[in-house]
Amino acid sequence: MDWEEVLLDDFDPGGRREEHEERESFTPTVTATRSLWDHLHDQLNLLRLDERQVLIGEEIIGNINREGFLSCAPDRIIEAAETRLGDAADVRRDEVEEILAGVQAFEPSGIGARDLRESLLLQLRDRGREGSLPFRIVHDHFRQLAEHRWSDVAQEYGITPREVQEAADEIATLDPKPGLKYADGSDAYVIPDLTVERVDGRYVVSHSDTSLPRLKLSPTYRKIAADRARFDGENRTFISERLNSAQWLIQAIEQRRQTMLSAMDFIVERQREFLEKGVEHLRPLKLREVARHLEVHESTVSRIANEKYVQTPRGLYPLKFFFSGGYATDGGADVSARGVQAQIRKLVSEEDPRVPLNDHQIADRLRRGGVKIARRTVAKYRDRLGILSARMRKRL
Repeated sequence: MDWEEVLLDDFDPGGRREEHEERESFTPTVTATRSLWDHLHDQLNLLRLDERQVLIGEEIIGNINREGFLSCAPDRIIEAAETRLGDAADVRRDEVEEILAGVQAFEPSGIGARDLRESLLLQLRDRGREGSLPFRIVHDHFRQLAEHRWSDVAQEYGITPREVQEAADEIATLDPKPGLKYADGSDAYVIPDLTVERVDGRYVVSHSDTSLPRLKLSPTYRKIAADRARFDGENRTFISERLNSAQWLIQAIEQRRQTMLSAMDFIVERQREFLEKGVEHLRPLKLREVARHLEVHESTVSRIANEKYVQTPRGLYPLKFFFSGGYATDGGADVSARGVQAQIRKLVSEEDPRVPLNDHQIADRLRRGGVKIARRTVAKYRDRLGILSARMRKRL
């Protein structure tokens, strides 16, 4: 038996294509990314430090978290440094503080701070703003700044609340988590599993795996299984079982593929208004509704929707985006929870910043639009969207 011929029979690493079709070529590019700690070690090695100081610097850098903050007290650094240097070593607190000050001068600005307040002060100092109004507000009135109490701060300095607000606007341009710009993990690129396109007034769903080779059974193995003269008994049984297993795998993959297409067809039919008008018109949809339509178990729908993405005329979305609860409207239709959140975001974006809408007012406007929703639900969705309260959004 020529096993090389058997194993390579009909082998096509790129899949079968018609001769007139052009074949896209994708060349994966592997790039080495340097972490925050690599970046800080590089800067530490540029300083003129003795072995003892370098060791203390390494302990400091090793205790900086991915957001860029020092995650332990200096006493812990002293203890760890003395352990590495030996029992006879006596690391002083002022030594650690001096080297920590050097690390805090590294890039990115604000690195190595013990809390957000210190990080903001470091960044303002690097900008040459030490002694400025923003610097003094962060240094002396950080709590009032966090609570947007402009009038209280203005009284302290004998200035107008508008001047305090302008200083707060400058502070808001600083980086609250300076270490994340060097965090591990580069941008993740999502390749959609499904595509929804508008063709002649209707939406067509297609699978995005057309460039991949399709699984199929080797004709050579079929011939082997059919050759009764050369293979019988256990050999023939073994080959037949393997062929049946392969056929089952191919059928299972194809069935999964068809189930995914059918599920997306149902979603498109249900969410046509979303495709034409936007997220605010997203309708509520449960996994059990799709499962009932496809006559499969709910867990099957959950599996095919897990970590799958679809490219639509409205953008790229995970399949799970289309599943959410909803609210009844006065008109008898339903609107999804995501649609309600989109409406809340829109109301806030269009409000008068001098008189922002509170949760009661947002709930009232939604009810006037036909959505039956409670104030506490508005507050929950607002927090989920990262929208501040009305008092915190107010502008002078």
